[in-house]
Amino acid sequence: MATYVQAETPLTLVTEDYPPFNMQQNGSTEISGIATDKVRQLMQRAGEKYTLRLLPWSRAYQMGQRDPDTCVFSTTRTADREALFKWVGPLVKNNWTIFARADDTRHPKTLEELRTYTLGGYRNDAVAEYLATRSYKVDLASYDTDNPRKLLYRRFDYWATGELLGLSILKQQGLQQQIVPLFQFNQTEMYLACHPGMAQEKVDHFNQILKEMERDGSNAAIEKKYK
Repeated sequence: MATYVQAETPLTLVTEDYPPFNMQQNGSTEISGIATDKVRQLMQRAGEKYTLRLLPWSRAYQMGQRDPDTCVFSTTRTADREALFKWVGPLVKNNWTIFARADDTRHPKTLEELRTYTLGGYRNDAVAEYLATRSYKVDLASYDTDNPRKLLYRRFDYWATGELLGLSILKQQGLQQQIVPLFQFNQTEMYLACHPGMAQEKVDHFNQILKEMERDGSNAAIEKKYK
């Protein structure tokens, strides 16, 4: 097995506002969240120097593919994305959920029942990509935070997003009574996705450390903090 050698170039870590996994609290410059805290501890244990930036998802996602020594999180690992990155994780699990207006009298219980409707998502998000590749009609916003208002204005019929993210956005916008979750339709795992040119020894080292964090209870302690 190859020996891991510490690199001199600091890593660039990029993420989006996707609570509770990665987020910036109001009035704070500190980036926190379940996945963020795990990544910070991972970098500390690895002795890696890094910068961490919160950006719009499309930009962060493109940087992870384009820029050497760059990783983007929290990235859903899919078959279509497999060759685009080198993968560290999983960091967290994410339940994909359909949300509806609370006054909507239609009560679909499965994704197949939504074939004739338009669903709200956002650009370069794995949920929207999943639906589009299965020929669902998807209305794409630049940010997922735009979608509750679009749903209330009837720009589309249902909103498809991560369960915890959706609930967090609704809480921030004071819309918990007007928009409600209907059903979960998928569960995925989200990763630290690194530029495909990153040395495999580094990726293997990161994955080894993450497994140690799982075994010694560090990951569970981080998750408990956000419940």
